[in-house]
Amino acid sequence: MKYIIVDDETAAHDNIREYANNVPYLSFQQSCYNAFEAMEYLRTHNVGLIFLDINMPKLSGFDFLKTISNPPKIIVTTAYSEYAVEGFELRVDDYLLKPFNFQRFLAAINKLNTSESTTEKERIIDSRVTTNEQLFLKDDKKHYQIKLKDILFLEAFGNYVKVHLSEQTIITHQTLTSFTEQLPSERFIRIHKSFMVAIAKIDLIEGNRIHIENEKLPIGKIYKQNVLNLIK
Repeated sequence: MKYIIVDDETAAHDNIREYANNVPYLSFQQSCYNAFEAMEYLRTHNVGLIFLDINMPKLSGFDFLKTISNPPKIIVTTAYSEYAVEGFELRVDDYLLKPFNFQRFLAAINKLNTSESTTEKERIIDSRVTTNEQLFLKDDKKHYQIKLKDILFLEAFGNYVKVHLSEQTIITHQTLTSFTEQLPSERFIRIHKSFMVAIAKIDLIEGNRIHIENEKLPIGKIYKQNVLNLIK
């Protein structure tokens, strides 16, 4: 699992990296000393986990988290216990109160693995392609069977995805990445970290925008080649 550390204290980076070096499947990627460095890094890189401090200059950890449309796993690391409730309201995966020891660190990492395994099982059950033309989506306690031809585009929405159809929008607890693995690549393309579109529904490609019905969707820099491949 690729991870970054977002904290304004050098000692915190050293501590986390020392602990993480003992966990073979954790792969350090970047040290960010404020939220803006993290935003810039995430603009061009994907990670599976962020160790996130709360009290940082200019932009707090939680305010930074609110800017991420489809966040990875988040472990909050802070010296302040009073933010725990807000953290879990933002669906962080764990809350480590500084100073924490290796045993507590490892418990948080193991919790991630358990959660990820459970989520994957739920994803397979709750949202799967039944044939080449239908898809089951879970919305709350309801399961909708939809036709692929009715999908206009998909939009990342926090820990959920909005599936925009011709007649309705269904919100399902799933990641946009999981849809890229499920939906046929010859019919759907990722155009942005927050958007995936049905190729047949594209009305117009104009600059860095794709028009689908009344919507204008952005084309992300790292996904632009996907779009260019359509018009070669």
